[in-house]
Amino acid sequence: MAPDYLPSFRQADSSDIPAMSRIRLSVTENVLSDPARVTPQMYEDFLEKSGRGWVAEGNGEVVAFCYADRENASIWALFVAPGHEGRGLARTLLALAVDWLFALGHEHVELSTTPGTRADRFYAQQGWLRGPPGTREVVYSLRKRA
Repeated sequence: MAPDYLPSFRQADSSDIPAMSRIRLSVTENVLSDPARVTPQMYEDFLEKSGRGWVAEGNGEVVAFCYADRENASIWALFVAPGHEGRGLARTLLALAVDWLFALGHEHVELSTTPGTRADRFYAQQGWLRGPPGTREVVYSLRKRA
């Protein structure tokens, strides 16, 4: 059962990077084969140079995050800490990221995830168009509504 709190959402800043990294490394699906592959500098670059991030907080603790890449209109990351799933955190964070990308003028947004995971089912349930699955990932896209 998820902890009892009213979540809050805000734009991420560099002080959130340790919490986001901790969450990314704690998930049980879409696990990084090489955790060193995602560096603190990558988090920083997506905050300051090539994108924007958002976090969800519960009781003053970052419990979920999302990053959007403005350069290729994609979602770079969306993760919820174990034990905090099922509260609508991912749905709200994804909407913040997608709305921002559409506001920048992008007509569609893409992301990829591992086939057969909860994330795979989640994006389909959110109305994203699922592309054919590859051996390691499936690509989803969402078009801006008129």
